[in-house]
Amino acid sequence: MSQFKIQPHSRLQEWIAEDKGYFRDEGLDYVFHIPGSLDAMGVGRSYHLSGDTANGGAVQSADEVKHGAFETMEAGRTCDISAACHWAVNMAASGDHGKMWGHAYSVTPAGIYVAADSSIRKPEDLREREVGVGYHSGSHFSALQALEAFLQPDEIRLKFIGSPNDRVAQLLDRRIESANVFGLQSYIVEQQGFRKVVDTSFMIGFLISGEDVAMSDVERYFRALQRAQRDIDVEHQQYTHYYLREMADEFKPLVDVRAFGPGERIVFEPYTREVYEQTHRWMKKLELFSAEQLGEANYRTAVLV
Repeated sequence: MSQFKIQPHSRLQEWIAEDKGYFRDEGLDYVFHIPGSLDAMGVGRSYHLSGDTANGGAVQSADEVKHGAFETMEAGRTCDISAACHWAVNMAASGDHGKMWGHAYSVTPAGIYVAADSSIRKPEDLREREVGVGYHSGSHFSALQALEAFLQPDEIRLKFIGSPNDRVAQLLDRRIESANVFGLQSYIVEQQGFRKVVDTSFMIGFLISGEDVAMSDVERYFRALQRAQRDIDVEHQQYTHYYLREMADEFKPLVDVRAFGPGERIVFEPYTREVYEQTHRWMKKLELFSAEQLGEANYRTAVLV
């Protein structure tokens, strides 16, 4: 039987489960598929680079990038389990690009940030001003959701800036006035003095790729992560050094990860039919996907419950 292929999500849980032997305790034979650098990833386990996500080093480009988390799932991810915002996973699963895991989700801290001296002081100040986001990714959807309370749809100006690291780089270089960043990247910009104008915290879903993934392996994976989540809840400061394993090299000299927060928190509760259908209706209403990308599979077909 082949190894269970895990794609981490720039969070702490997988690394704790790896180093404390929680995966091993569950009898899970696994391998990590990790985008970006292999620096500081430790030994004793096989690590493979993957092109599935856009979390690697920053790419310097003035052009908008119309490719994001959803497109990587649409193209077919090379891992057995991965994570992305629940909007993208919802749409991918409804289009038969994998199955959404219905027994857990996570919530990540996020926000639209500006420089300390920016004239943008409140969400209304973002009216008709560019906000950097990632296309068809959590920062795209969460920016729209958060700004709906303050602005009309035609007043929101989103600029699609590749990966989370691209948005951090453009904020630091003052090439974008505001950007929506989450988790690890939000802690980086906070330490560089950037201000949160509006909170955009959002749900993240899990995607099971392929037809031959053993559900017993998926269950082992989540039991290990549940133990890791308890460790984080008790004292996350013990584990923030793991952020360095997926942080772009150019940002490491700028930060002290000892001061970082716990980041993404896994919630072991159902992703319900109501949430699935409500989320799908919202995406269709805003016409966020082309007709070719729009999936219509029902909850029972798309979500593993």
